[in-house]
Amino acid sequence: MPKWVAGPMFAPMRTLVVAALTLFVALPVLGLLFRRTIQRLMNRTAAHAVLHYRARVDRFKLIGRPYVRERLLSDPMIAEAVREHAQESGKSEAAVWRTVDGYVREIVPFFNIIAYYEIGFRVARWLLSLFYKVTVDYEDRAQIKHLPRNAIVVYLMNHRSNVDYVLVGYALAGQVAISYAVGEWARAFPLEQIFKAFGGYFVRRKHRERLYHAVLERYVQLITREGVTQGIFLEGGLTRDGRLRPPKIGLLDYVLGIGRDPEYRARLYVVPVALNYDRVLEDRSLLRELDASSGNRTPGRLAQLRSVGRYLLWNSGRLIARRWKRYGRASVMIGVPMPLGPWFSSQPDLFQLARHERLAKVQTLTDGIMDRIGRLIPVTPIPLVCAAVQSLDGDFISHERLVARIADLRDALVELNARVVRADRDAEETLGLAMRMLRMRRVLVPEGDNYVVLPHGRELVSYYANSVAHLLGPYAAVVRARDALPVEHLTG
Repeated sequence: MPKWVAGPMFAPMRTLVVAALTLFVALPVLGLLFRRTIQRLMNRTAAHAVLHYRARVDRFKLIGRPYVRERLLSDPMIAEAVREHAQESGKSEAAVWRTVDGYVREIVPFFNIIAYYEIGFRVARWLLSLFYKVTVDYEDRAQIKHLPRNAIVVYLMNHRSNVDYVLVGYALAGQVAISYAVGEWARAFPLEQIFKAFGGYFVRRKHRERLYHAVLERYVQLITREGVTQGIFLEGGLTRDGRLRPPKIGLLDYVLGIGRDPEYRARLYVVPVALNYDRVLEDRSLLRELDASSGNRTPGRLAQLRSVGRYLLWNSGRLIARRWKRYGRASVMIGVPMPLGPWFSSQPDLFQLARHERLAKVQTLTDGIMDRIGRLIPVTPIPLVCAAVQSLDGDFISHERLVARIADLRDALVELNARVVRADRDAEETLGLAMRMLRMRRVLVPEGDNYVVLPHGRELVSYYANSVAHLLGPYAAVVRARDALPVEHLTG
């Protein structure tokens, strides 16, 4: 060793290097020596988590990825898709099988009970309580509890925010560990590993290759037959203008495909779930995407990074100064389970129809489910106040007029059996709760005994009003007529 390295100045560095090398060598050795002890400890921790949360964990989720991979690679329908793709592309079947193996590794998760409950649930609870007051309601909880033990349940939801994954998982944690279909946006370290550990499977929503969809379809049907409880966002992506998007039928059609075997038809149930927020964390980003889809220029990456940086600095300062306040409500409404057995019975020739005819019938079913989700959308204070603002003319609104309109809308919603969160509050209290956030975000500001809608706030008023406009009965037309947002172009 050179004398200058052996000197006292480098003694701490030498100690650190030696410690790091020791750990590098010792940890794998300790892992091998105490593998069974560590495994027993992890099994006890996982069993304690399931008992503590009283949740149902589908047994198939605990089976290792190698078994699922083997099942898929030996699937005759995938083998047929491989032969067809090899003929069409001119590639060898061996090369196509390697592609299939890559798709399988990409799609199949590695569910971990400890990650889901001991880590995921605790982090979700902390994050949600930091940002929101969470409300979870049921249309009829007894019907959820009394589902048959062998029921195959699929939760179908609207999609307002990427927080939806956390919110619904948290809401259902005491009942079941839910597996999501997750889009490409999460295929980045460490999100991909986190979602896979939580049982999520990845979907390339805009990938049209038939081979890929054959693998995805057979995987979805495999886990459905094995009773894995799934969550599917029926719109296929986030709403960018606040309205409910037309439903996509792809994944649900794959699920329904197990109905080719009559044994499964009576076991299938779908549960509509509706979500709404007083503040969607990424609302301005979604509005920028909507603006871009209309042909307008959007801010560059540097401007967007600056915006994110300002948001993080501002909110970090509020946390440190203990001036942090939550963003209002995040609300979940879980509907009554819909058995699909009667629907299958009414379509006895469903799987003998040409593909386009079968998909038309699936689309009709999906439209009906989306309509049920729409009727369950919770009405939280900010969407209610924004709908009241949008239903009135002008950007300068008197306090009395706004309070009266909030009361009128709330009464109309209650009469139409809409799910108004805390409908017992009077209009003044509802306005006061909403104004704290609207004023902070420079959307609506008080001026004397009146309120002014600021220019850059009008699009947010429309965004939140749109989430409940379809529920407003006689007021729906006027709220939609004053929508300040362009029509969303649906491309995916």
